[in-house]
Amino acid sequence: MTGFLGEYEVTLDAKGRFLLPAGIKKQLPEGENTPFVISRGFEPCITLYPKSSWDPIYQQVAALNAFDPKVRQFQRFFLNGATPVELDSASRLLVTKPLLEYAGITRDAILVSHVNKIEIWDVQRHKQFFDSFTPESFSALANEVMNKPPFPEG
Repeated sequence: MTGFLGEYEVTLDAKGRFLLPAGIKKQLPEGENTPFVISRGFEPCITLYPKSSWDPIYQQVAALNAFDPKVRQFQRFFLNGATPVELDSASRLLVTKPLLEYAGITRDAILVSHVNKIEIWDVQRHKQFFDSFTPESFSALANEVMNKPPFPEG
């Protein structure tokens, strides 16, 4: 599994492209030839998956019971806007206009590692999101999630 570390600020050009930072490129499983899938995040951000990280998730989503209305709703939202992307010859990635609008990104963005993917946030939204955490609330959250078993028992 690919894993990422770090935060990197980028500036989008008028066409919605940004230069992928060297610090991220060094962490890619296939280097600069890594294909990606870009999609909506759960929060108001964009998620950039190396295709090797996306494929197992897509297989799980595709295997869900399509007769269940909640599954169809989840699949529509999760897959809506998911787009394959590759670095161009200048090491830039193009973000679609609907994804930029969803995340509220106009020019300045921050790329944030999130285990096996990269989240792309508007700089101000990212700051507001993290300003809402206090050390106490973060400690309580960490205690809650880190003390759960990784898989349901049964």
